[in-house]
Parts: sequence; structure tokens; C-alpha cells
Amino acid sequence: MQYRKLGRTDIEVSLIGLGTMTWGEQNTEAEAHEQLDYALDQGVNLIDAAEMYPVPPRAETQGLTETYIGNWLAKRGNRDQVVLASKVAGPGMIDYLRGGPQLNREHIEQALNDSLKRLQTDYLDLYQVHWPARSTNFFGQLGYVHKPDASATPIEETAAALKAVVESGRVRTIGISNETPWGFMEWIRAHDRGLSERIVSIQNPYNLLNRSFEAGLAEMAIREDAGLLAYSPLAFGMLSGKYLDGAKPEGARLTLFERFQRYSNESGLAATAEYARLARDHGLTPSQLALAFINQQPFVTSNLVGATTIDQLRENIATVDITLSDAVLEAIEAIHARYTYPCP
Repeated sequence: MQYRKLGRTDIEVSLIGLGTMTWGEQNTEAEAHEQLDYALDQGVNLIDAAEMYPVPPRAETQGLTETYIGNWLAKRGNRDQVVLASKVAGPGMIDYLRGGPQLNREHIEQALNDSLKRLQTDYLDLYQVHWPARSTNFFGQLGYVHKPDASATPIEETAAALKAVVESGRVRTIGISNETPWGFMEWIRAHDRGLSERIVSIQNPYNLLNRSFEAGLAEMAIREDAGLLAYSPLAFGMLSGKYLDGAKPEGARLTLFERFQRYSNESGLAATAEYARLARDHGLTPSQLALAFINQQPFVTSNLVGATTIDQLRENIATVDITLSDAVLEAIEAIHARYTYPCP
């Protein structure tokens, strides 16, 4: 395994991180524990969760992912071996949580304490804002349409609340997720004004079908030492090639849940077919090509892989040992030039 620094701290996280959002929906607790055991044995130390998981979010299952992780930590007694991350939900989408989650001090305190209880720990290594309070372009929106929202909690207020939980000892570092370049720099400014801890990471989608992170955020991630925790690296499994030619594998995410159409448009399918052909021409699986590409990016701190089977997890983690040749990288760029942002 390779390791990279988390921001400007001395915390080292594995280049392959373990995503957990299927646990409690597509995966049982026993399967989650099997994945955790295997990942830790392979040198993976970053475990990324969220209070809203599993996904798709439902009131009946909310919090199960953290509960599964907490039970595993309690059974194994290995809390000091992992870098444990979770997230506080922003407003909208899940109104059953706290009567509609907000990013103010009261909600952050409750969300954090509830997460710590489910995780059976007294601290998190990384606590992230899952998505902004304001209306902006995230979750599949490429262009920005301004919508003033006077009721949105200002970043400064959220930052101050997170500073307080760090000072309390319950959180070691903070990060952001699903953020824009403007939001990223607002967090940096909040720190520079003494209102916030310094962010150590940004968790945004990044994959061969959605490289929009490169346009405005990659330079910031490098220059400000707040690297990318790349989520959806296989684009909901699309880049594995298993959905090509209209295939609907039994038990697969896009087979089970029609709501996940972000990477299923015509251009996305065409681009996926080209990447799959490129991979096979060079003796790789489509998943290996997609994940190895992310692993090689200088602005990436950790590539958050998720899996519903242990075989998938084995293949995903093993990509840490694959280095794509210059010829393959050039071919990827040629495809990217034809399908630049097919699925933002």
C-alpha cells in the first residue's frame, strides 16, 4: 500500500480508502466486517462513512453503516489502526434527520455525538461537511445558476462550529465535500481569519466520466494541501463495464435503484465502451484502468473504493500496484477530448 499525508498534518492515509455507503442496504453487517478485515490486512487504513449512509438514503436504514463499523471496531479493538472519517449532512434531501439537517452549531453537535455513539469511539480523525448549505452546482450539476438563499447557514458559522468540536477533542481534522472552487476558498479564508480549523481534504466525485474537478479544484487541492478524496471512482460501477450493451447484472446498484442515472446517459455509455476497449487492448480490466488513472493523479490523497462483493474489493485494492504507461495515458486523453464531461 502507498500512503499520503492528510493535508498539512502528520496523519498518513492509504492511497486506497474504503467507501462504505452500501453497508446496510446492499451489504449485510457480516459482509461489511469481511470487507473491513480484508482492507485492513491489505494496508488500507482510511474508512469513510457518513451519518446519512447507507445510500440510497432512507429513514429506516439511516445510521446503519456507522453502526456496522462501530460494532467491528468494538469486536476487533483496533481503533488506533484506522483513520476514521464521517460526514454531517447538509440541508435538503433527508428531512427525516433532525427535522431537516442544518450546518449550524446545534445540528453539528448533535450529528457528531450521534455518529460517535454509533461508531463506538470518542473521536473522529476526519469530520466532513457532506454538502454545502447554499444552493450551488453539485450532485451532477456542471453549470452554476445563482439562487440567493438567505436561510443558508454561512460557511463562517459552520466553520466556527467545527472549530469548537476540534477544540473539544472529539475531532482531529476537518474536510469538505461536494464543494466548488468558491466554497473551497471560503473555507481557506475562514481559517486565515481565525474562524476555522484548516481543511485537510475535499471529497468530490472524480472518475473518467467526470473529470470536472481538474478544471478549478485540482490546483487548489495541491497549492492549499487539501487533497482530493475521490468518490464514485467507478461511476456507480459503470466504468467496470458491467452495464455495457444494456446489461443489468442481478443485485447491481443500477439494476436495483433506478434513481442512479448520473452516469447512464448516451455519452457516458459511449465513453465507457471506449475506455473498456482501451483497457482490454492493454491487458487490463476496465476497473483497473479507471482506478489506476485516479491513483496516479498528484492532487489525489485517497481513492475511495466501494464494493458489494469481496472479489470486487480485492481487484479494487490491488490497483495500487498498477502504473499506467504513457501510451495508455495518452489514449485516455484522446478519449477525454471527445467525451470531456459526459457525466458531471
